[in-house]
Amino acid sequence: MSLAGSLALYVLAGLCEIGGGYLMWLTLREGRHWGYAAAGAAILILYGIIPTLQPAHFGRVYAAYGGMFIVLSLLWGWGIDGVRPDRYDAMGAILCLAGMIVIMYAPRT
Repeated sequence: MSLAGSLALYVLAGLCEIGGGYLMWLTLREGRHWGYAAAGAAILILYGIIPTLQPAHFGRVYAAYGGMFIVLSLLWGWGIDGVRPDRYDAMGAILCLAGMIVIMYAPRT
């Protein structure tokens, strides 16, 4: 699998996890219609499927995913909730993304 394809799967998985969780949040914390929770549950099922398409083993895929999740969560908070990440959020996210790249894409001998 290409690097771009693998990264696209990580982004898609992250959007499904965060989006599905956000729909649950809206239902349970903000009183939205139960249909939001049902849609969130369906999207969370997709989140469980998408990482299986990665070429690496389970532990590596999910360890690396953590870095992408952090970055996407901060971007979601900024774009959807209007909470702009500060410089420490940005520095931490860069460190996590660097760790993700090392874990998932470092050449192995």
